[in-house]
Amino acid sequence: MAFLAKIKVWFPVLLLALTSAQSGAREPAVPLDEMIAVELATVGFESVSGSPVVLLREPGSGDVVLISIGSSEALAIMMALREVPTPRPMTHDLLADVIDSVGGTVERVMVDALVGSTYTGLIELRLADRDESVLVDSRPSDALALAARTGASILVAPDVLVATRGLEFEGLPEDQQVVTALGVTVGEVTPDLREALRLPDQRGVLVSRAVGEAAEMGIAAGAMILEVNGEVPGSPMQFLDLVRQTPAGTRATLRVWQDGETREVELSTDVPDPQRPRIDPGDGDGLRV
Repeated sequence: MAFLAKIKVWFPVLLLALTSAQSGAREPAVPLDEMIAVELATVGFESVSGSPVVLLREPGSGDVVLISIGSSEALAIMMALREVPTPRPMTHDLLADVIDSVGGTVERVMVDALVGSTYTGLIELRLADRDESVLVDSRPSDALALAARTGASILVAPDVLVATRGLEFEGLPEDQQVVTALGVTVGEVTPDLREALRLPDQRGVLVSRAVGEAAEMGIAAGAMILEVNGEVPGSPMQFLDLVRQTPAGTRATLRVWQDGETREVELSTDVPDPQRPRIDPGDGDGLRV
């Protein structure tokens, strides 16, 4: 606690110095209105190299944007998707805590260019004492891990989307998969969870969290997604694949079991509005899968 208290004292000074320095600032490589909103779906592996990647769903084309990340960022993102509290703050938790403690918010993060084989990123901060937002240069992996913890929106440049199109990827082992699409986060239905939650003896995936339109339509933790557009999602990654196959300009139709009843729900494939699901150390909401 003393360490965090010290950070709260000196961090505003450091933040002001960093954001005021010309050398620490840069403009996005492409105009903001040309960037494309994406949804952070999950973490997987690039098929050829086996390196960890974060998967970003682009609703317009159904494409998945692959961004290389390190193992620590992959862990941070997966823990955020699972809403797992940590005994002590991880690096991205600490950064989010410090930004919050000085009255700031992470508005959005961007993957704005591919220079050679290196992606570039930006974090947009809104500070309480400044009228204009501040752009901070960042590795995309750090920016995405921070977005996973803070609920900030994610934008990618069109060139980044094109560059990753067609790249092959693999999901995590099925019992480790946690995937978000349409604002619905799902995991595997294990025998223990099926018994504890009295789930139906049907194939599908288990909802651990819902935001945006999905939450407004009544989908909540403990529900099962039995079908997506008439097809059964046998795993979380299959859920993502079926959502991606939704024809452009149409809504995805989910068959949902919840509280002993089955119903159909239609959801927009657009990226849900940003949420702020901060997961503090020692705390946690929702159903863990």
